[in-house]
Amino acid sequence: MTSPPRSAGLVSAIEHRVNYSETDQMGVVYHGNYVIWFDMARTEHMRATGLTYKELEAQGVYLAVTDLRVRYRQPARYDDLLRIRCWVRDLASRRVIFGYAVERAASGELLATAETALIALDRRHTITRIPEHVCDLLPSAPDPVRL
Repeated sequence: MTSPPRSAGLVSAIEHRVNYSETDQMGVVYHGNYVIWFDMARTEHMRATGLTYKELEAQGVYLAVTDLRVRYRQPARYDDLLRIRCWVRDLASRRVIFGYAVERAASGELLATAETALIALDRRHTITRIPEHVCDLLPSAPDPVRL
C-alpha cells in the first residue's frame, strides 16, 4: 500500500453496528461509547496511512489524548449501522488533532461530530516531537463536515 502524498489528506471510515450493551433502556447509545468509537476510528485511520499505533510505540513514541470535544446532534440507537469517519485536522511538531463524524451508514444522517487532540510522548512520558516520517503519513484534510 502506498501512502498518500502529504498534500492529499485522507478521510478514512469504519462501520460499527450498535450493540444492545451500548444503549440505555430507551435503546439510545450512552454518550461515553462515542469516545470508544473515536478511538477505533483513529486506530484504523493510522493503519490506513501505513503506520499502526503498535509500530509507533515500538519506535518509542506514544500519542496521548489531551483534549476531547464532542457535539451530539441526533441519537444513535440500538442496531443502527454507523459509519465513523476520521481525518487529521491539524498537525504540529508535537501535537495532532483528529476530526470525527458519526453517521447512519444507510442515510448519511449526521449524529455526532468530534475532535481529539493528542500529544507525542517518549518512553519516559515527556513531550517529544512526532517523527518526520510519521508527519509525512498524517497529512491534514479539510473537514468533510462542519464540526
